Amino acid sequence: MIVTIESGDRRRKVDLSRPLDISIPVLPGPAGLSAFHIPQAIISPFTMGSFVGDVNRGGSCNVMDIRFNPHGNGTHTECVGHISKEPYRIHECLKHYFFFARLITVMPEQCNGDRIIFPGQVSPALRPSPPQALAIRTLPNDASKISRNYSGTNPPYFHPEVMDLLRVNGVKHVLTDLPSVDKEEDEGKLEAHHRFWNYPHATETDSTITELIFVPDEIADGEYFMMIAVPGIENDANFSKILLFNFI
Repeated sequence: MIVTIESGDRRRKVDLSRPLDISIPVLPGPAGLSAFHIPQAIISPFTMGSFVGDVNRGGSCNVMDIRFNPHGNGTHTECVGHISKEPYRIHECLKHYFFFARLITVMPEQCNGDRIIFPGQVSPALRPSPPQALAIRTLPNDASKISRNYSGTNPPYFHPEVMDLLRVNGVKHVLTDLPSVDKEEDEGKLEAHHRFWNYPHATETDSTITELIFVPDEIADGEYFMMIAVPGIENDANFSKILLFNFI
């Protein structure tokens, strides 16, 4: 399916028949992601009396209970409600779902025992004009990111000035394959989050941060049309489906 997308003075044709999925699904047990010491997701049959929600155990249908946490068990998109005293919810803040996006790849730099992404590594992606959404793939990049336990490993993170740079240039949606844009143990400051949403000064309520994506190597850096989809659960963050579509 080929469609023509218009936004302002931009007019591009997009192939919607070949989506590129860069989100990680929620998987139970060791096959699934874990970060910030959040337990792995659990998916198990609902039971009540003689009923069991598993046809392989004699049930009439499959009915599963699911226990998960968006911030540690898969790709998730969060709004300013993640750090605010006010009850912002992702489905209230994310009002649009399709964006002109740019994908870049960076190697976090070693600095005082940490691996950090600095503004100079991201600023070229803002030229000649900033995208609505910027997806950042980090190196090294391999399929172990799909089921990795990040807890206690001090993963790479963003220098807070990167988030300032993106905000002032009009980037509304930032996506990363890291578990957080902030350092794992930062005494609860979450400075990169605060800088991007400009909270609590002039809060960017319509901006989002998506963490724990996975972009396979075969997807090249460049320009894409992007979809960010979240379920209607009232929370600061929800699991999300992130799809890229090629321009033609």
